[in-house]
Amino acid sequence: MARRTRDDWTRVALRALVEGGVAAVAVEPLAARIGATKGSAYWHFPNREALLKATLERWEREHTEAVIELVESASEPLRRLRLLFSTVLEDVEHSAVELAMLAAKDDPAVAPVLGRVTERRIGYLEELFAGLGFAADVARRRAVLAYSVYLGQALLLSAAPDLVAQRRALLEETLTVVLCRG
Repeated sequence: MARRTRDDWTRVALRALVEGGVAAVAVEPLAARIGATKGSAYWHFPNREALLKATLERWEREHTEAVIELVESASEPLRRLRLLFSTVLEDVEHSAVELAMLAAKDDPAVAPVLGRVTERRIGYLEELFAGLGFAADVARRRAVLAYSVYLGQALLLSAAPDLVAQRRALLEETLTVVLCRG
């Protein structure tokens, strides 16, 4: 039996969360899924709550901070915005995770992380719009609108991925033109 790492456990737990919600993040079924013993999980995490917390932190890191880091590699706000849209608007796996987090929004472990991630993302969009010259209140409204479109896109990717894939370029262009117009 291969030795499992903390990363292995959070990866399988994130996948389970997507497929079955927070309740699916349970040590015994996860151990069976990755071919490990429960003891392996408890070697890395003192309890199930610690595994869930580490899984949520992984989601925050990979689906927010890493995306922002990537987008920051672009040289100016408009290029950053275009890179952000092209990165997140057609990622089916990313969208499935988003929907799972939103479905678990009332869970006491998920709620604070989801709130923090939502505010971080909207705040980052707000920075991009401010960098394009919009006043703070306008930048905030545009950021909330862009984030709302992203969440709607995540729902559509889940329900009708073919429909969305055919129109991604149009959506990116529309968002960029409409939201970035002064």
